[in-house]
Amino acid sequence: MSDSSPEVQDRRTTYHHGDLRGQLLSVVRELVELHGPEGFSVAEAARRAGVSTAAPYKHFKDRTDLLNALVSDAMDRLAMHMARERDLFPVGSYEAIAGIGRAYITFAKTEPGIFRLMFGLTEGQEDDDCLQKKGMICREIVEKACADCLGKDASTQAVTLAAYILWTSVHGHAFLSIDNKNKAEAQELDDWDFLMTVTRGILEASLRR
Repeated sequence: MSDSSPEVQDRRTTYHHGDLRGQLLSVVRELVELHGPEGFSVAEAARRAGVSTAAPYKHFKDRTDLLNALVSDAMDRLAMHMARERDLFPVGSYEAIAGIGRAYITFAKTEPGIFRLMFGLTEGQEDDDCLQKKGMICREIVEKACADCLGKDASTQAVTLAAYILWTSVHGHAFLSIDNKNKAEAQELDDWDFLMTVTRGILEASLRR
């Protein structure tokens, strides 16, 4: 989409630069979905927001800082969706855990560019304490739900291992789905059936240990 398209021109007129930081994040989020994490420039984001190419640097040190801020926002939204889906079901149920997984897969399918950015090898993320803490919040949502189901403390090895196995299973399915690597299987396999099968299998195996 060119910067001169009617859609972009219309969107520009809606920006009010009292919240330039938020507006830039919104623009970059669109660009990441259109072109991928590597397919945009800060200058392009500034043009689409209708500001000078220098304006973004009043809020972000550089391109990496801008992308990390986008990931931070995405982690907040992912955690919110995971907790919301969990709370639709009784505490300690398999469905509550599957609900967390459904939120995770839905997020990946709805925002595949952002999902790849969050979990790809993006420069600087591993050194960002804020991002690491937000990732831990998401992990703790899964661990707490597993602990409730297994009737154990969330810090026990049985819980942390079950949560890790569940997370990696759902994470792999999410990535394979958005990358169309399992297209035939995905058409035949309902996400909820997948989630309940994986949840039941992993937690029942944990209870037998």
